Amino acid sequence: MSDVQQPGDQPRQPSSPETRKRAFKLLFFSLTCLGMGQSLMFANLPPIARELGFSEFHVGAIFMVSAIFWVFCAPMLGRRSDIWGRRPVILVGLVAYAVSTAAFGFIIQMALWGWLTVIPAVVLLVLARILYGALGAGTIAAGQAYVADRTSRAERVRAVAGMNAGFSLGVTIGPGVGAALVVFGLLMPFYGIALLALVSAVSLYLMLPEQTPPKGQTMRPRLSPFDRRVWPFLLASIMITTVQALTIQTAAFYFMDVLGLAAAETVQYVGVGLMASAMAAVLAQLAIIPRLNPSAQFLMRIGCVIGIAAYTIFLLADSYGPLVFALVVSGLAFGLARPGIAAAASLSVRQDEQGSVAGLVGATGAAGHVISPIFAMPLYKLDPSLPYLAGVILFVMFGLMVMLNGTIRRAGRSLAEEGQGGPDSPTSL
Repeated sequence: MSDVQQPGDQPRQPSSPETRKRAFKLLFFSLTCLGMGQSLMFANLPPIARELGFSEFHVGAIFMVSAIFWVFCAPMLGRRSDIWGRRPVILVGLVAYAVSTAAFGFIIQMALWGWLTVIPAVVLLVLARILYGALGAGTIAAGQAYVADRTSRAERVRAVAGMNAGFSLGVTIGPGVGAALVVFGLLMPFYGIALLALVSAVSLYLMLPEQTPPKGQTMRPRLSPFDRRVWPFLLASIMITTVQALTIQTAAFYFMDVLGLAAAETVQYVGVGLMASAMAAVLAQLAIIPRLNPSAQFLMRIGCVIGIAAYTIFLLADSYGPLVFALVVSGLAFGLARPGIAAAASLSVRQDEQGSVAGLVGATGAAGHVISPIFAMPLYKLDPSLPYLAGVILFVMFGLMVMLNGTIRRAGRSLAEEGQGGPDSPTSL
């Protein structure tokens, strides 16, 4: 008997709801670890970089190179998960993430001891982050594909939102976890997060079931980013993630300029606002979407409306309260729109292409962080409000795509349609 499974094959040993729930909880924890590490880097590296004499260019290069590798490697790793199976790619990504984070902390320690000068330290830190960008990207892509494999079309939106919530929750609590661990040493946050990632990897290795055999090399799916079923979602996602990135990158400057704050006050005020924004995204993905179980189409439309409102508030705000409110509303918009895009893209392709589409959509998150600095900071230098006006324009363009593009209009339009079987019926654990 051939061990190559055809896309339409049905599982012979379907998993129990309890087994699937346990698997999803394990994945949720692994994505929370990734999110914690991401926000930890943004929160802890700048002050450490100042102490080591790094310039803003050096810090930007560390993040930028990693994001570029993520853009190109996430689709490849997603496609690999269609061949090797989801669990191997998830595990490789988690281990690479743990090693990268621990190595990052150790390189900083060597620089603090005086064993490394600025340039060698920056080069080694870039290499450590390349390991994360090149292999860590596979955890999110293969994790989303794992969920898509094991949910019906009607369950897809809620399940994808739940996985996104894991990463969002990690982003929210990451700075708090780092602040707690720094009591034991400046670099303990890096080692602590790395340890959590290894614990997560071991747990997944021991307890994450995957009975579906890998596909043969001749079955390798080749889903192009220009495929008419996919490119509208990728463009829409790039729009949304670019707006999200420009907000993160300019919020501190905007608060400082609009409110006339000193540097120390800005850190406190913006920190509260960004945490509230992340909590709003988590609320959308863990509470609102599971309770309402909306269609992917509805999430994209309501996310667009809320996003336009948020960035209009940014333009009109002249005090602290409205600015924080705008961040909260923008977090709600991202928390609704991004799972809608990811779920709709998943619903638009065949079952044997789930890893490929998850990788492509995952790459757009890093693409937004690569694209945003190219125009956000030059616009900010012309006028601090211009990046937020660009946010309104991008959300309007996103809304027009959702309403006018045929591919997006048809994807996940109604739960009645999504509940039908076909090739996207859930497979076995």
